[in-house]
Amino acid sequence: MNWNLDENLRNSTLRVPEQTALICEGMAITYKELDQKVECFAAGLASQGINKGDTVAVLVGNRPEFVIAFYGILRRGAVAVPINPTYTLGELEYILSDSETKAIIAHSAMEPILTAVKKRVGSLNLVVYTQPAETETSWEQFMQQSDNSGDKTSIVQDDLAVILYTSGTTGKPKGAMLSHRNLASNAEAVSELLELTNKDRMLTVLPMFHVLSLTVCLNAPIASGSTILLVPHFSPTHVVNIIQEEKATIFVGVPTMYNFMLQLEATANEFASIRVCASGGDSIPLALLQQFESKYQVSILEGYGLSEAAPVTSFNPLRGTQKPGSVGVDIPNVKNKVVDPDGREVPAGEVGELIVQGPNVMMGYLGMPEETRMTLKEGWLFTGDLAKKDEEGYIYIVDRKKDIILVGGYNVYPREVEEVLYQHPLVREAAVIGVADPAYGERVKAYVVKKEEALTEKEMIRFCSDHLAKYKLPKEVEFVAEMPRNSTGKILRRALRTTDGEKEKIEM
Repeated sequence: MNWNLDENLRNSTLRVPEQTALICEGMAITYKELDQKVECFAAGLASQGINKGDTVAVLVGNRPEFVIAFYGILRRGAVAVPINPTYTLGELEYILSDSETKAIIAHSAMEPILTAVKKRVGSLNLVVYTQPAETETSWEQFMQQSDNSGDKTSIVQDDLAVILYTSGTTGKPKGAMLSHRNLASNAEAVSELLELTNKDRMLTVLPMFHVLSLTVCLNAPIASGSTILLVPHFSPTHVVNIIQEEKATIFVGVPTMYNFMLQLEATANEFASIRVCASGGDSIPLALLQQFESKYQVSILEGYGLSEAAPVTSFNPLRGTQKPGSVGVDIPNVKNKVVDPDGREVPAGEVGELIVQGPNVMMGYLGMPEETRMTLKEGWLFTGDLAKKDEEGYIYIVDRKKDIILVGGYNVYPREVEEVLYQHPLVREAAVIGVADPAYGERVKAYVVKKEEALTEKEMIRFCSDHLAKYKLPKEVEFVAEMPRNSTGKILRRALRTTDGEKEKIEM
């Protein structure tokens, strides 16, 4: 088997050339047109001296240009580096220097910051803007000047395809190196799990520079010949309107998106075309899942993944038993185990670290051999997440190892407390962290976005006392207007922690 992202696009083009591949703000592109544009873009890179193995950064939101550039880079045999366009100059400089990026595709609004970055990154020679720009090549110029008569670049499944930068708890971001085999095998598994066909219409509002959207909302539907409904920005009302207008069949989101849509005065009629929803990026609170499914009469299938696994490793089956609160079972070709600190598998029901093995597991971290050795051991990826399995192999994420709160020697898992907080009818969102305590080492602190002003800290703690042991109770509750989030809308607990009285700055 040859897992190859470029071949996936070529094969879909051969099967369904006139099928609509992309729809964005009224513009539609067929698979035949998309393939031609990708070919043209790859030739443009060749004409500018970009060769196999060179790195090219993509700083574009959910637009057709992202898809064309991403697959054009791969067709050239180069390596794509998708980056959040909102990153600061310092963050961009580090990633571009670390990856030795030679070219960037970006929106023209980024021209001022990229002009400064280009002076600092020695490897960077080419910047292409999606709109006309003052100092660099525009998208239109780039596509027109390319010669698409060049030879096809040979690509094999173990070639490096993408470098995704993930932030750790300390230090600089790490570049997870993902091969064609890693990404295409995961796209194939997702297609099989969701039963994707060319009749499906995937609503893609999660940012494609994030691994969840890249695989589930882009690579999987491309491999299946499905139609991708590109939505540049998330607005709950707009998303529901798109679902109705474009007859979307699949929606993939993170818990925050489902929470916002739950607050709308919409009905099940608006979701009539949706055959399945999927959630990832973070654990979805059980109360939120049940309320959403009841209101809109659609199932939300929860899964688990991480950038280093391209990303999906487990998923609740579309057909068969779905267990709310779990992240499902092993996906095709992938194994998940729960192990103790010595790497021994623990019995069902016991908590340990989740480790993963399969064709989706990354090649390693770019230029970080020690971090790679700590994460990849004897063919297994150590995720750093605490989990347990039931007798049927369904996985339940307990929490991140680093997020455990130690109260007087007892382990408190933030997610367990958050699940209780979400059950209160006046809580819109909640997050829990540990803060220093002179008597017990740490104590539990909750952050809450409330629906009504009348909700008090005393009421919240009393409510929790009916559901939690005393050592698990929040000792303080801070009400906030909104939660800190990453680019996909995931709540960032780390950004709620304080260092020397200052909020820690976190980017994912």
